[in-house]
Formats: sequence, structure tokens, C-alpha cells
Amino acid sequence: MLKGDHAATLGPLASALEAKGFEQLTPVQEAVLDPALDGRDLRISSQTGSGKTVAIGLALRDLVARSEAGEEDEDERQDRRAARPRVIVITPVRELARQVEEELGWLYKPVRARVVSVTGGTSYRDELRALKAQPTVVVGTPGRLRDHLDRKSIDPSQVGAVVLDEADRMLDMGFREEIEAILSSTPEGRRTHLVSATFPREVKRLADKFQSEPAMVEGTPLGSANLDIEHVIHLVQPNERLHAIVNLLLATPGAQTLVFARTRADVAEIADLLGEAGFLIGMLSGEMEQAERNRALGAFKSGRLDALVATDVAARGIDVHDVSRVIHAEPPTDPDAYTHRSGRTGRAGKKGTSSVLVRPAELGKTQRLLERARVRYRFEGVPSADDIKNARDEHLLAALTADDADDAAAPDERDLALAARLADSADPARVIARLIARTRRGGVEPREISAIEPPRPRAERPRAERTDRERPDRERPERAPRTETERTGGPGGFVPFRVSWGRAHGADARRLVAMLCRRGGIDGRAIGAIKVGPTYSLVEVSSVVAEAFERATKDVDPRDPRVMIRRYNDGPPPARADRPARPERAERTERTERPERSERPGRPPHAPVRKGDGAARPKRRPH
Repeated sequence: MLKGDHAATLGPLASALEAKGFEQLTPVQEAVLDPALDGRDLRISSQTGSGKTVAIGLALRDLVARSEAGEEDEDERQDRRAARPRVIVITPVRELARQVEEELGWLYKPVRARVVSVTGGTSYRDELRALKAQPTVVVGTPGRLRDHLDRKSIDPSQVGAVVLDEADRMLDMGFREEIEAILSSTPEGRRTHLVSATFPREVKRLADKFQSEPAMVEGTPLGSANLDIEHVIHLVQPNERLHAIVNLLLATPGAQTLVFARTRADVAEIADLLGEAGFLIGMLSGEMEQAERNRALGAFKSGRLDALVATDVAARGIDVHDVSRVIHAEPPTDPDAYTHRSGRTGRAGKKGTSSVLVRPAELGKTQRLLERARVRYRFEGVPSADDIKNARDEHLLAALTADDADDAAAPDERDLALAARLADSADPARVIARLIARTRRGGVEPREISAIEPPRPRAERPRAERTDRERPDRERPERAPRTETERTGGPGGFVPFRVSWGRAHGADARRLVAMLCRRGGIDGRAIGAIKVGPTYSLVEVSSVVAEAFERATKDVDPRDPRVMIRRYNDGPPPARADRPARPERAERTERTERPERSERPGRPPHAPVRKGDGAARPKRRPH
């Protein structure tokens, strides 16, 4: 039973909440029931996972409640071709639209209000059939809703309220024009509600344009952090990011984990590498077909996956209360994105952890981002291989020595008899060790990872250890001289590689170094001389890391599918240099000389045009 006076206030909806197991409402759901808000435009702000979708439904309860008096019969409703909904809910992505449809569907079941969703990636025929059934509430993505309005399959003349769910994300995705078109097509007297975990300046400007005397509803104070989430920074080397993700997954076996990546290519790369390591991995990104997205999300919700790798936008519709950890493979670019990412865990009162993998060089930038997101964070080392192995040993020991009275795998008489025979063997310890080795065979092995000490707070550091930025009056120390290995490339010197990326494609030494370090998992100091040619480049890699570099770069990279990196065996390597230094003027002229016009390669469509890259430019005619 619902506590308090809500049963009388909510009427038939109270039975739906009780059937779902609600004993009390969350703060944001309580807030929208304030009688002073009746008939007002609302700006609803609350932490992700605090029940905002149900709060939307409660705020709209009077509009969707069906009156028996004057109700059209079913035949009259079916005869109308265009849907005439009372409420339109706009969401940024398909998954969130499905989630809102599901939540409002069970909430409004007692009042017999139909809820349907219209999104991209689905059949128009199925959507037109659903709209012809005259739903009370239509939920959809901006582009698809506008499309149905243009096609006249939705008649907005009876709309009494429009809800913008996660308005900040929709503006970030470039849907301002579609949102304004939908709002402009609805009656002037309709209510307009905005729902978001954050309210940046752009959202406020949009709200001011379409809302009239709005009321702010804060389930939690605007911008406050979710106290059910622990925010942790893990310092990792650039080439150990995957190792860190592997060890974090192994440290909490069986837990539902969501891994965030910035781009679709990053999602594909991380998912493939984790799959090769032995995990069951799903992925979610914008270019996937809806059926694929549904399968991945369904497998994640059911617990059949070790982790789901997703982009920010694609993960917006994930409403899984049991996500125990969010891993940011790279820090997001803004605090609002971090708020939405981390909000996928710590939902419905459950605890969660938001783990941010940070390169030491990006630490200051990430700390400022988390401070702007108003979260308190701590540093923690990524579990080492020994840590994970020791934890496995303790877990196995506890499982084997525990009281098996309630254990479904308790040994029977045959098992006990065989165990007694093994214990009587000449070397029982070796026999037990063999059994343990068999149980571990085939599992994912933890990775060795570098331990990086977090910086001490500035107030705790001696003045002599302050950075140059903190000591502007001091001269910066000179860079340490290159080691013998860095200068000579190791015992075997340097190994030449051919990269199918040249000046005609926009390549230069700086870009090559960045790409080679990312793809090969090496440090820039392991790269020797670089010679950038018209259509390909030659680079030297230290012999110490050459074999590992060759293995890491043998597969096609989704980010650079046209760039192939292969060991160069045709002719002498490029001229030696400690670093790709600026050549003398004569040498520069020779290296950067443009090929004859007939020999110039065509520019790939993705290549940027930049000055001096060898691309032909049209001559301007004199007037």
C-alpha cells in the first residue's frame, strides 16, 4: 500500500503503482503532486534514476484520465485516419522512447489510456496502424514525430501537453529545429514540460521561448550529485587502457558493467578486444539496426553479458537498476555528459561506482571536469594481476570450505568416496592443486598493469615539489636527455615500417606519431625517423617494441580503415634521426617537392585540405 494520502490524490493510478511494488513515492514524484502546480508549465530536474519518468506520468494524470461521459465509441475512433493524442513526449533516442512508452503504459493501464512510440529504424506501416488506434499519448524521437506531423498521420489539434525529456541532450544532438517545429504545431494553450538532470543555458533559452510562467520542480537540488554513486579516478598509461578495463571487470565478476566510449569506432574496437580476451560483450551505437540494439540491450538486462560497451547517446535509454559499475574508457568532454553517463548506475536507491580511466597527462583537465559536475571523487589504483589472483584464491577457498547444507552443488556419497581416496594418495596436495588448475582452465587472465601513484593534494606537497604552473617565478627544468635505448632503438636498432598514409591524405609527422602511438600502444619516444611521402610514409620503431607494435597494428582500425601498417622490407630504411627533426632547407625542398600533376593521387573523400599538403588548387583568374 502507498503510504500517506497519495491513494486519494492519484485515484486509479494508485493501483498501478501498488501493483508495481511502490510503497512510497520518490522526492521528484512527491513534488509534482503539489496542488500549487496544477495547470503550470514545469521544469523538472532530478538525478538520473530517481523516477522522473513516473513523475512525468503523474504530472499528466488529469489530461490522460478518460471521462466516461461523452467518450467516443471504438468504431468512431477507428474511423479517424490521423491520431489525435492528448500528450506528446519527445525523447532524444529510440531506447529512451521505448522506456517511456513502457513506463507510462503500465502506469496508465487502469485508466485505459493507450501509449505508443514512433521512432526511426522501425516500420512506418506498424506505426501507422498503432496511430490509427487513437493513442492518448505518443512518445517519439524528434525527427520521426515531425515526419508524422508532416504526413498528417498525427493531428496535433487536441494536444494538451508536450514533454521534452532530456532536452539538453536533444539540443546537443542538433534537434532544435525539429523541437521548435513540433511545439509550434501544437495549440497555444497547451502545457510544456521540460525534464532533465541538468539545465544548461541553451535549455533555459528554449524553455523561455515556449513556456509560460514555469515552475521549477527539483526532486533533488539542481546540480547536486547522486550520493549513491562513488566516483573514482584510475590513473592508467595510454597503452594500458584495455588492460585496466579487463582487470576492473575481473575484480567484480558477475556484476553488470557499462563501458562508455566516445565514438562508434571506439565502441567497436573495445568490444572486439574484450571479446578476444574472453568476455561476453555487447555493444550499442547509433549506426546499429534497431533489432541489433534490442538484442544487445535485452541480453544486458537479462545478465547474459559481462559488459555492454556504448556511446553516450546510444546508452540514454538504458534503464537497468542493477548496473553496479560504469567505466569511462576516456573522460567525457563536458560535465553534463559525465552526469548522464554516471547516472546509469546508482539507480533506484542502489549503490554504484563510476570509474574514470585517466592518462596522467589529462589528470588536471579531468579533475576540473568532475569539479564542474559537482561530484566528490577519490583516487584508486586499478586492481593488479596479483590482486585479482589472490581474490580468486580466497573466493575458491571460501566456496570449497563453506557449509554446504544449502549448496545446490553439495557433494553426494560418490563424490565423498572419491575425495577420500584422493586424500589417501601419496601426495594429496599435488592432487588438489591439479583439481584447482582444471577449474581455472579457460578463464580470462588478469593483465599486468603499471602502478601510478596519485598526486598529493597541493597543500600537502613541499614547496620544492610544486609544479612550474604553481611556481611561475621559477624556470622550468630542462627536459631529461634521451636514454641510450631511445637514441639507438635498443640492441637491434630501429625497425622500419610502411604506413599507407602520405601528404596527399593530410599526413604529417605530428599526426603520424599520434596515430602510431594509439594503434601500436607505444610511447612516442619509441619512434625514430619519419619520412612523409606523397602517398605513403616510412617510420622507424624501436626494436625493443617492434614485434608487439607489429601485432597491435596488423588488423584494420575502424577509425582509419584505409591506413595499413606493415613492416618495410623493400630497400633501406629512412635516414636516422633522434626525432623527426626539421630538415635543412635543401633537404626540405627535396622531401616536400610536389609530384608532377599526372602523378598526383586522388584525394580520399575523408582527407582534410590543408596548406602545403600537395593537393592541387584552382588558379584564380584575373579580373
